Amino acid sequence: MHRFYAAPGNSSPSRFGLDEADSYHALHVLRLGPGDQAEVVFRGERYLAVIETCQGTGVTLAPLEKLPSTEPRLSVTLFQGLPKGDKMDLIVQKACELGVARIVPVSFSRSIVKLAEKDSQRKTERWRKIAREAGKQSGRCVVPEIDPVIPFRSLPSCFPACAAVAVPWEECGEGGPLSFVRRHPSLPSLGIVIGPEGGISPEEMDVMLRHGCEAITLGSRILRTETAGLAAVSVFFGLYGEME
Repeated sequence: MHRFYAAPGNSSPSRFGLDEADSYHALHVLRLGPGDQAEVVFRGERYLAVIETCQGTGVTLAPLEKLPSTEPRLSVTLFQGLPKGDKMDLIVQKACELGVARIVPVSFSRSIVKLAEKDSQRKTERWRKIAREAGKQSGRCVVPEIDPVIPFRSLPSCFPACAAVAVPWEECGEGGPLSFVRRHPSLPSLGIVIGPEGGISPEEMDVMLRHGCEAITLGSRILRTETAGLAAVSVFFGLYGEME
């Protein structure tokens, strides 16, 4: 079943309109037409809909029935240390598929990449496009938020939005995700902080601990930054029952 996000500017509860890019894709790539059905997400809810009209580059659909939500009950924010190369593209794509609600790229003291403001804006727009496509492909009811890159000094101000924050750290000797979940058996929201290739410095860890974060281990093996975040998200969603 093909999936689309309704364009807010020309949609209502009784009629869904697609933007120009999605309309073109539906008509000229997927070869859809009046009478064909598709899934449409409108205002965070998922519907089965039927195409009614195709005019120029515009497609409108009528809802047939409301479908169950695919969104996890646990709202996860991934604070991802800025990696080098195109690793962030993969992290954004896969984290969105898994169900994260928000991704905040963070420049740590040991981050290899230092983005200028112009480059940061360009990267953020690219990651937002990747998030939208990943959300559409995986059937998400919302497009995950992708924040602009922030410096580490701004990170603690983000923590109050999370009920608890876990920080996988290679120097944490014991106490992994299972121990964390036993301490927090029910959470509405969770933050996960992942360091960059160079890791999290002891000074940065001290700052986060003072702001109520909890250091955890992801096992005895050292994981790459692009592996650690996805592993942590997957494990926490599994332990909190989001993969049942």
